[in-house]
Amino acid sequence: MNNDKFLNDLDEVYTFLNTQKSNVNKLISYLENNEFEKLTIIEEFAKYLELPMSEDLRFALVTRLVNLRDDSLVQVLKKNNKNEEEIIELQEDAYCFTRDFWHEKHKNTVEYIQNNKLLTPFYRAVFEGVYQVGLKMSSWQSLWTAHIINGINKELMNKFDGNEEKVFKYLEDENLLDLGHNNIIADRSYSALVKEKDSYHSKAYINAFKTQTTAVIDALEDFEESLIELEDEEYNEKWNYILYIQSLIKAFGEDKTHLLVSRWADVDRAWMKIKSPVQIGHPLEYYEDHFRKAVALEWDIRLTNPEFSQDDNRVNKIKSAFAKVFENVEQNEKNKSVYDFSLKSLDQVQLYIGRPALFFGAELNGLFSAQVVPNDEIVSKEMGKKIFAFSDEILQTTRAKPFLKLSSEIFGHEILNEDRKFLFNETASWHKVYDITTIGHEFGHILWCDDETESVMNKSGNFKNIEEFKATTGGLVSFFLDESNDEKQLEKQVLIDTVKRAVGLMGWMEVDEVQPYYCEGIIHLSGLFDSEVLDFKDNKLIIDLSDSKYEELKKWYVQTYTSLAKHYLDKKDASEFLNIYAIKEGKYFMPVNKKINEFVKYYFKRYQAIGQELDTNDKKENYIK
Repeated sequence: MNNDKFLNDLDEVYTFLNTQKSNVNKLISYLENNEFEKLTIIEEFAKYLELPMSEDLRFALVTRLVNLRDDSLVQVLKKNNKNEEEIIELQEDAYCFTRDFWHEKHKNTVEYIQNNKLLTPFYRAVFEGVYQVGLKMSSWQSLWTAHIINGINKELMNKFDGNEEKVFKYLEDENLLDLGHNNIIADRSYSALVKEKDSYHSKAYINAFKTQTTAVIDALEDFEESLIELEDEEYNEKWNYILYIQSLIKAFGEDKTHLLVSRWADVDRAWMKIKSPVQIGHPLEYYEDHFRKAVALEWDIRLTNPEFSQDDNRVNKIKSAFAKVFENVEQNEKNKSVYDFSLKSLDQVQLYIGRPALFFGAELNGLFSAQVVPNDEIVSKEMGKKIFAFSDEILQTTRAKPFLKLSSEIFGHEILNEDRKFLFNETASWHKVYDITTIGHEFGHILWCDDETESVMNKSGNFKNIEEFKATTGGLVSFFLDESNDEKQLEKQVLIDTVKRAVGLMGWMEVDEVQPYYCEGIIHLSGLFDSEVLDFKDNKLIIDLSDSKYEELKKWYVQTYTSLAKHYLDKKDASEFLNIYAIKEGKYFMPVNKKINEFVKYYFKRYQAIGQELDTNDKKENYIK
């Protein structure tokens, strides 16, 4: 097959995925248009959960199925006076229904590629192999969540009366955190705690989840065998894929906890060598497990958009801002070493713009809009990172989302009207804003860190709770400090995006696995209120997007980011920075600033009351030209 034919086939698969997502998104249109007779799958979903249908439940189930988020469902269940145990059980049932729904879609994708003889026999086998492994990952996910998130972690919280710092101290004192490179405590784990009598022991996945892990290994071995017989004539990546799969088999099969991080580092090394447009995603991130950072069961294929062409525009702007901020910190050897480490990582980044094709396991609880990986900085020092950005998927999803009463009440018609005109009509400019805010965020993760930053700064467990703010603000500051002015026309839209994101994240207050984003939102709100872009009076959010307020906000971001950079370079505990803006009130972080605190409580109450209600006073047709 010549390369043009392969790229045309890739384009056909990409179009198929786009169409499939559009068809799933129709469930939202049926909801908006009260065409409930077309929502038979949602009726089935409610029956499966044994819940009586209501308007807010219908919205929550559509959201769970289409957008893979269950925060709306949890709010509806709380409204219906379900207790914590019942909610956990219903979340699990909803996961299983969603899993089966998407597995069927993925099966259709694989069959479409096979039946139409698209791509090459080698890449058809890659799709089939990932699908078969994925089925095993998804069935393991339920037990993983039950054991780690809803089992051990809740036990630990109860044991120490909800005091997280005591939990972290206990884990460290009892040597229950896995060791990583150079025998220092790792910033993540590929193991689970198992209770035996009155004490806990760290056990590798192969021991803690023997049946499920063995099933994954078996599927990986079949996958490897299927590729041995074939050749990759397009990209000559055959042995890179095979060595990658072999390293996965070895890592999943490792039973010595002190070797797990190095085994998975080998997986990341093998994976970094694969540069074809068909990228596999494996366990990389660790958001759900707040205590031991057990790496989530990710498994997917990300497909690169055939029309994507590499350019260095964003990374060059990031580098320029990075250098300017670095000029304002102490110029010593230690700081220069971290700066050079980050710069080298930036230079080695591989950027992939595309969309998820198949996804399983933890990803059925929510897909990312972009991702920078691996998190193993030792591997990144050698080989850099991959950034994945799913802009086509996010644009499609954002345009499909229903208009909500809550947005209308909080933001008002004027700002929403401007934002919606932009969303539905300015496709090229929307992608540029995504580049600044989202791809900028992923590049922002790379800055100010070396191979030990996270483990040193995470002693009290709050590293991730400032890291997401650091990442987003890295992208924003590179925009604010840019002297080229080639993106100046996007200022208003970047500002609106920042306001909407900061406020919207407050709806995630009670969702543990996205706590880092919620905390990020609180810090953004501090800047927006300090600069008086936002104010809150008489239960009303006042928004001022004038040039003078925008200039004040820019100053706040540059100053705050410079101070945060120094915090990272000094490797101070993350809690010290976080607690300037947010402290725990009971179970959840709340803003230190009184006015912001008042606003967040007000917003969350309104989110609980009307967060699942549609705005029937405005329609998408008003914006689509």
